[in-house]
Amino acid sequence: MTEEGYDHVAVERRWQEAWDEGNAYRTPDDVEDPTYVLGMYPYPSGKLHMGHVRNYTITDAYARYRRMNGDDVLHPMGWDAFGLPAENAAKERDTNPRDWTLDCIETMREQMTSMGFGYDWERELATCDPEYYRWNQWLFSRFHEEGLVERRDAEVNWCPECETVLADEQVEGEAELCWRCDTPVVQRELEQWFLKITEYADELLEAIDDLEGWPNSVRQMQRNWIGRQFGTELEFAIEGHGSVEAFTTRVDTIHGATFFALAPDHPISEELAEEDADVRHFVEEEADPEGDEPNGVETGLTATNPVTGDEIPVYVADFVLSDVGTGALMAVPGHDERDHEFAEKMGEEIVPVIAPEPDDWDGETVPDAPDVSEAAFTDDGVLVNSGEYSGLESAVARERLTADIDSAEAATQYQLRDWGISRQRYWGTPIPVVQCDDCGPVMVPDEDLPVELPEFINTTGNPLDAAEEWKETTCPNCGSEATRETDTMDTFVDSSWYFLRYVSPDLEDAPFDLERANDWMPVDQYVGGIEHAVMHLLYSRFFTKVLADHEGLEHREPFENLLAQGMVQLEGEKMSKSVGNVVSPQRIVEEYGADTARLFMMQAAQPERDFDWSEEGVRSTYAFLTRLKELVEEYAESPPDGDDDAVASYVESEIDAAIAISSAEYDDLTFNAAVRESQALVRTLRQYAEYTEPHAATYERGLSAVVRLLAPVAPHIAEELYDALGNDEFVADAPWPSATVDRDHVEKRRNLVENTREDIRQIIDVAGIEDPKSIDVVVAPEWKYDALEIAIESDADNLIGELMQNSEIRERGDAAASYGQDLQAEREALTRPLEVDAEYDALESAVWLIEREFDVPVRVVRATDADDDVLRNAEPGRPAIEIED
Repeated sequence: MTEEGYDHVAVERRWQEAWDEGNAYRTPDDVEDPTYVLGMYPYPSGKLHMGHVRNYTITDAYARYRRMNGDDVLHPMGWDAFGLPAENAAKERDTNPRDWTLDCIETMREQMTSMGFGYDWERELATCDPEYYRWNQWLFSRFHEEGLVERRDAEVNWCPECETVLADEQVEGEAELCWRCDTPVVQRELEQWFLKITEYADELLEAIDDLEGWPNSVRQMQRNWIGRQFGTELEFAIEGHGSVEAFTTRVDTIHGATFFALAPDHPISEELAEEDADVRHFVEEEADPEGDEPNGVETGLTATNPVTGDEIPVYVADFVLSDVGTGALMAVPGHDERDHEFAEKMGEEIVPVIAPEPDDWDGETVPDAPDVSEAAFTDDGVLVNSGEYSGLESAVARERLTADIDSAEAATQYQLRDWGISRQRYWGTPIPVVQCDDCGPVMVPDEDLPVELPEFINTTGNPLDAAEEWKETTCPNCGSEATRETDTMDTFVDSSWYFLRYVSPDLEDAPFDLERANDWMPVDQYVGGIEHAVMHLLYSRFFTKVLADHEGLEHREPFENLLAQGMVQLEGEKMSKSVGNVVSPQRIVEEYGADTARLFMMQAAQPERDFDWSEEGVRSTYAFLTRLKELVEEYAESPPDGDDDAVASYVESEIDAAIAISSAEYDDLTFNAAVRESQALVRTLRQYAEYTEPHAATYERGLSAVVRLLAPVAPHIAEELYDALGNDEFVADAPWPSATVDRDHVEKRRNLVENTREDIRQIIDVAGIEDPKSIDVVVAPEWKYDALEIAIESDADNLIGELMQNSEIRERGDAAASYGQDLQAEREALTRPLEVDAEYDALESAVWLIEREFDVPVRVVRATDADDDVLRNAEPGRPAIEIED
């Protein structure tokens, strides 16, 4: 023990070495009760930050909890080791990405070990290892065989700073910045490799409803990203340009279409821009799809409404997007807010064609048209001003119009686009394709995998383009000279299946052992940042479904339960190097220990909530662990020899409460509530030892329980104290403590005691009693418990009448009628208390607490021993209080 606290350095070093020597966290391959716990693997930047520590403490605590409950737990760690940051760092330091990455991995592994994370390091993987990315290439070939890979020209997001393509999900914010370097993204036309995720769009969308263990926010983000819309495709004739296809979800509003709009990059817009200076200026200088208001330019052209035959003006407008729908739309300002705003700006007509359905509508008459001059009416309703279709409900009109319009057909559109995986960079998985002048693109045969990266060349652009010797190869088909594909894969390919590799990381003839994967999958608990909701998580779901369809995987979803952890902040701001408010995990470990850092973060807030880092909170946590260590060591040195009395009974009940409640909170990953229970139990044990000589068995049970309850969160000190209590096994392998009663019982017992103490405080305060002589706590008579049970079970309108059918209650006369009226008034809020004997026992065991607080004798009195005037105030769960002044 140091002057300020315990020697955390020695404790943590000792148990980390013991775990390592004892292979404490090794997961067997063949298991009976598998539980897979996983945190999103990190990019190896070289330093753990507080977000890492929080994320991995969550998974480590849950994994340890499940292991102590008897599960076979898989809790691995690996490294998202490819990516542009390592390439840029290598360029800046005149080294190579591999050496830089491996150095960072070694540093972060040491930091994770110092935090006490219980990983099976034998399953460690790094995506930059050829033995890993070989299987990226193998999977690419399988996807290609199944028709899920395509190479085509495409307009792509290009980061000029990173000199690489970005997926839509990697372009952030209204300013459209690169997610890695915040450089404005531009559009370029390139030949790219795509994975056809759109083939699975419907299943990806519909299966979201079954992801009950995922946060609703993440599920909704995926729904929005997939963006499925049911509607109608139909043609509008534009003079001089033939028919143009438009998509609408509201064909019922077609009679109100007063103008037509084209995306700035629609082929007709581009053609017009070559001829019309105004259109060219708008397209090149003014169009801003992310602007605050819609903008556009007249073209002088008209489009023909296929239903009315009306000629309506054509605009090029920046609120029309080429990758949404068809890049052309009919604009109905009376029933679309954006169209309404644009029509007002351009002076176009606003015509109402949908009216709200009247409350008394007979289904036949046509209601009055609404006033849409100030705002659009955007709901479904009844058609008006729509010729023969007037009077139809919107849904009926959509079906009939789609059938009646010659060029129309029902259609489904998606916002989701195929996943472009080509990246013009070095530090990634080489795409296993060679380009042959005679054969075209040819897959590299499986036996020639992996296609390994050549030595790094520090150059601008794509270093693989400069690797001339590596590029030169022969065609696997015809043997002619050929050139290797120089694009590498998006690193999200690596993370789309890495969780499967963990089940058999050393397997040499397949990406994963299918039988083991079917045993372990899906991941029972996955933890990571919500920023991956529409990238990593969506791609992982896609890969899992493809592997289920074509490789025999039995599960179609990768993650059963998902927790998106909140941020660690300092004074309300996210910790960031740029802000200068980063707290170093290493400093905290050195000053206070890993257990203190882990325990503080788990007690500060629910895992999904943001919370503020507090040095005062850290110090308080360290002091708590120090006090606990003192408590256990004092017991170990000199066990007490007190009586098994009512006080011991109360402590036993609090031990049960801590175990029952903590277990439920660990199940729900609400570690802050679980930790509070452990801290409360420590306070109770200290009070017990200060009040009387504790009963040895009760006291030892309490200490053993609290040490095990804290073990998932503070594993080093828990090992130290579990050893001090005379145990030979690791606490990591110890059985989780068990309670003799369930959570409902212990919470009722605890609430009864605390409410009774609070009632006593209020009576003393309100009555102004300065020196009470005695306190009687009077338990309600048994007939009131019977009446309460009848009231809870009964659905009779006349509750008092039903109560009076019970002879025991009826004999109580006016007292029964009065209590019945109270029950009738509170009927919706009635709950079952403890049974009468259990209530008496609970109060009797808590007498010492009341005497300790008020320094007076206290009695718990049964109804048979109490006066009637006192009993009148006693109710089940709320005893009467009589205080002698």
